[in-house]
Amino acid sequence: MTNDRKPCRLYSDFNCPFCYAMHERLHALGVMAQISWCGVQHAPHLPQPMASWAGHLQAELKQEVEMVRRLAPELSISLPAGKPNTRLAITASARALRMDSARAGAFIRSLYRLFWMHGSDLSDERLLRLEAERHGFGGTELLGSAAPPVGPVLREWRDRWEETDHQGVPLLQRADQQVLVGLVPSAALTHFLAGL
Repeated sequence: MTNDRKPCRLYSDFNCPFCYAMHERLHALGVMAQISWCGVQHAPHLPQPMASWAGHLQAELKQEVEMVRRLAPELSISLPAGKPNTRLAITASARALRMDSARAGAFIRSLYRLFWMHGSDLSDERLLRLEAERHGFGGTELLGSAAPPVGPVLREWRDRWEETDHQGVPLLQRADQQVLVGLVPSAALTHFLAGL
């Protein structure tokens, strides 16, 4: 079962601190039941395994984390060593959503937290398998060659995200095609979602 019939889509990537903050903010508002999570890689070139960043890349990452701390002071967030390639994490999440949307929601939230609170490498298949099992999924159900294909779902998510012409994450899109891009205050989120 997928969550495609919900009235609003959230295009998001695990390695974006603003996506993490938006996801936590939507949970705090109690509105995740209205939202279809759609994972998109906004930086598909990142290496696997995750590499430690230095120089201007590390400075940019530190600046992003500091900005999230200012915009969402209630949020627990740590500065990671770099950013992981999220292809495996998004693929596993798509499979989880097909199987059980409630458990998938908890699994997805845990992946954001593993990275942004603990700096875990979300490109590590072993880590993803363990987390899947912790949420009641078989590790091989979500990862590996025996797992069911989800290529069409991932392509649809990416195509729909690209059709918004914004290319940013996080991006919320209502059924009437109105979009909200970036991390915005809770009041703005509530106002946007009131239009559903």
